[in-house]
Amino acid sequence: MPEFSLHGCRILVVEDEYVLADDLANILGAAGAIVIGPVGSIAKAFAAVADEALDGAILDINLRGEMAFTVADRLTEQNVVFLFATGYDSTVIPERFEQVTRCEKPVDLHRVAAALGKVIQAVDER
Repeated sequence: MPEFSLHGCRILVVEDEYVLADDLANILGAAGAIVIGPVGSIAKAFAAVADEALDGAILDINLRGEMAFTVADRLTEQNVVFLFATGYDSTVIPERFEQVTRCEKPVDLHRVAAALGKVIQAVDER
C-alpha cells in the first residue's frame, strides 16, 4: 500500500507510452485515485479535460510529436493542478510553467504519484 493517499481524487494521466501509462494508472489506483485515461494524444487530453471534473493531472510533455503545453494551459484555466513527467529538461518548459513540478524520465512512478499527492494536498490546505 502506498504511503500517500489520493483517495477519491480524479486524476488525468496523459502519457503516450503504454506500459508507463498503465503502470502509473495502477499506482494511482492503489493510492485511491480515480484514474481518468490514460490518454495518449493532445485531442484525447482536451476531451478528458472538457468532459471530466478533475482534481489533478500528470502530463507527458511530448505526445507523438505534439507538445502538451496547450493542455497544461487548459488545466491552469480550470484551476486543476498538474505536474510534468518528461524526458525534457527545464529549458524546454515555458516560463509560465516554471513553478510546475517536473519529474524527469526515467521516473520512479511511485514518486510521481506521491509528488502529485503533495501538490493536491498543498492546494487543499490553502
